[in-house]
Amino acid sequence: MAIPDGLHQELRRDLPAGTLLDDHTALVAYESDALVHLRALPGAVVLPRTTEEVQQIVRACHRHRVPFVARGHGTGLSGGALPTPDGVLIVLSRMNRVRHVDVANRYVVVEPGVTNLEITRQVAQSGCYYAPDPSSQVVCSIGGNIAENSGGAHCLKYGFTVHHVLGATVVLPDGEVVTLGGPTLDAPGLDLLGVIVGSEGTLGIVTEATVRILPRPETVLTLLAGFASIDAAGAAVSTIIGRGIVPAAVEMMDRLTIDAAEAAVHPHFPASDAVLIVELDGPATEVRELFGVVEDVCRRSGAETVEIACDASARDRIWKGRKAAFAAMGRVSPNYYVQDGVVPRTRLPEVLRRIRELEARSGLRIGNVFHAGDGNLHPLICYDESIPGQAAQAEAVATEILQFCLDAGGSLTGEHGIGADKKGSMPKMFTAVDLDTMQRVRCAFDPQGLCNPGKVFPTPRLCGEVPGPYRAHPLEVAGIAERF
Repeated sequence: MAIPDGLHQELRRDLPAGTLLDDHTALVAYESDALVHLRALPGAVVLPRTTEEVQQIVRACHRHRVPFVARGHGTGLSGGALPTPDGVLIVLSRMNRVRHVDVANRYVVVEPGVTNLEITRQVAQSGCYYAPDPSSQVVCSIGGNIAENSGGAHCLKYGFTVHHVLGATVVLPDGEVVTLGGPTLDAPGLDLLGVIVGSEGTLGIVTEATVRILPRPETVLTLLAGFASIDAAGAAVSTIIGRGIVPAAVEMMDRLTIDAAEAAVHPHFPASDAVLIVELDGPATEVRELFGVVEDVCRRSGAETVEIACDASARDRIWKGRKAAFAAMGRVSPNYYVQDGVVPRTRLPEVLRRIRELEARSGLRIGNVFHAGDGNLHPLICYDESIPGQAAQAEAVATEILQFCLDAGGSLTGEHGIGADKKGSMPKMFTAVDLDTMQRVRCAFDPQGLCNPGKVFPTPRLCGEVPGPYRAHPLEVAGIAERF
């Protein structure tokens, strides 16, 4: 479905040559993000290079009442950048400049298309780095990280994206440009920046971000332990945290994901049913003392093997195996569905047992790789889309796993977001009043419902449909930008 002729002509006339894509073949490349089983052909694709061009596009969409969706590098796993067939897809990958580096004040200003890892590369010679590290950090973009509030292996100690974003330039759904926060650690006023981070692109488009950088820790020590069972590895995690130790990272992989990683990048993991990666960082004396405790806990919990990375090369090899896990599943299955849920650490063994029972009942293999320290599960459901019904079965299995997480007192998402994929499960976690309150915030920013529609909420809702005391007053909606 194409966009209206008037909007098409306006974009073609006013934007630089090569910015607007409307050829069918070109549009197909943007019909999904990394959750490839959800697909929709956009009405048009635009690739702006500046905040001013994004503003121009959004204003045009607002005038013509045409929906629009922001997209970064397309690495999202929740369908958060799924296009609308009659809308405009605003692709920010060309906005990939590092605008300013201030090592003395510990911040960097970047455009949304800059990759996560590029920030660390920019400041590495100064002994600094950007702490959030999603497994896709080589290719994922900062704009997407902000939209989904991405986490990663080191979020247990260092937090999520929201803890490292100091400021942002945002194009609102009517085309107004606002600046939220700034280089200071605690900007005065309402925390509207905290509302934007994790809003999944439904409240506006971030076109510039100020992010915090940290000095590299004095010492980093990494351990790889092999266990005969997931339960034993999970017990080790609980004991480590119970001792008052906060590792920089605690990651776990099961037999299927270990096999996939071995086939793809050959990290030389032990032939165990589960591996645990534990990393400590900080002052040398403290790290060495606590690392001895971690090693002892792993051995007492039944570790079959324990490897201590002797240098940076060995540490990189271990992390290469862990971070290759998602992509490596293509070595063992023609298709796979990545889910994302959270459970309390102490409930990990119980939930993983339920997943194993589901695997036997469904007949679909399920690999497990997760941030064990904060209970963020990433089950990988293997299927073959060439077999009729298997894709739908994999989706049903993924949804059932989310119910396991909720039953254990967990959450629908740890870092991938709700997007289009998990919106149907939102009423399982939130009451109608909760959802109406969230919708009120969304309507205050976007009363026309044009910004990334069809995401997060279980059914399409118009702002006038928010009931009773939760309906935003028109004056409130009209004046929100003034209160920024």
